[in-house]
Amino acid sequence: MDQAYEFCEVRVREADKDRFVATLFAPEAYRGPLYALHAFDADIVQVRDRIMTPLPGEVRLQWWRDALTGTAQGDTMANPVAAALLETVQRFALPKPSLLDLIDAHTFDLYDEPMATIGELERYAAATSAALIRLAAQVLSDGTDPGYNDAARHAGIACCVTAVLQRFAIHTARGQSFVPRDILTRHGAVAEPSGGRGSPSLLAALAELRQVARLHLAVLDDDLPRLPDAILPAFLPVALTPRILRSMESARYDPYRPPVVAQWRRQWALWRAARDPRRISRG
Repeated sequence: MDQAYEFCEVRVREADKDRFVATLFAPEAYRGPLYALHAFDADIVQVRDRIMTPLPGEVRLQWWRDALTGTAQGDTMANPVAAALLETVQRFALPKPSLLDLIDAHTFDLYDEPMATIGELERYAAATSAALIRLAAQVLSDGTDPGYNDAARHAGIACCVTAVLQRFAIHTARGQSFVPRDILTRHGAVAEPSGGRGSPSLLAALAELRQVARLHLAVLDDDLPRLPDAILPAFLPVALTPRILRSMESARYDPYRPPVVAQWRRQWALWRAARDPRRISRG
């Protein structure tokens, strides 16, 4: 099993450097299980990037459902990410319905139907990014549900909305729209797949979406002083969100060429937040 956890660590380092670094601030005994969770999430998130049509993606997501429910054909444990995840689920009594809901939510990624409303996007974020934070917090609590689900929800939504803004050009290039249609309509904006600098109406719509992320960060800021120190590493990746949002405030901001926050700045933000948890929501 040690090799499976080591595989997950390498997988996360390659797929999500920010979560890899954030996990280093957790106690060593919990890092392997946390990497298992993040490697599973990385596999699910990247399904759309690896397919040309939805069907192979549906097959991959179904394989993960079967692995979690024990109905998969073949040797599930031969997959190191699945082996590490299933051991983590058992060891820390993680709720399988949360993992299954995460998979189901990412089915949206496989298709080109637009995100209809901000409420729909927040529900998607709650089932994905927020669920991952809740599960990581339970690992850090030795398998006991620590509560604080509202804090995880606001943290996850802020992270997910920021990721939508970061990946705007990628989504539009392949005909997807994660920016809620109700926000675009309110500003008379259109997300053009062909790119460009972005019309004033589109920039206004994206500014409104940034404000949604900031509102959730503000609520999280009120909750942070009440969170037990033990589960704070689960929230650490949120510390990058304020910095990324600020990088989009420039007059030269181009949503089709999003600003890049240097890796050393990202690691510095995580280090500072680990030392002062108030920076998780403030950057």
